Amino acid sequence: MIKVTRLNDSVLMVNVDRIQSLQAIPETVITFTNNDKVMVKEPLEEVSQRIVAYQRRLYANSVGADHPPPDFV
Repeated sequence: MIKVTRLNDSVLMVNVDRIQSLQAIPETVITFTNNDKVMVKEPLEEVSQRIVAYQRRLYANSVGADHPPPDFV
């Protein structure tokens, strides 16, 4: 899960496995697989980087530190 900030400054933990798409209009809109949407303050690129970093941590923990993480982007 990654942490994002809603437009009203509340913090939200998002399950990256449920993200369908990200869109910048100019705020970042996260669309989930159930079609719910959340607007967040973080730029699209930052949200994307957090997702990749999270996935790399998961991969490193599951495979071990001996193997480099794959490129997700």
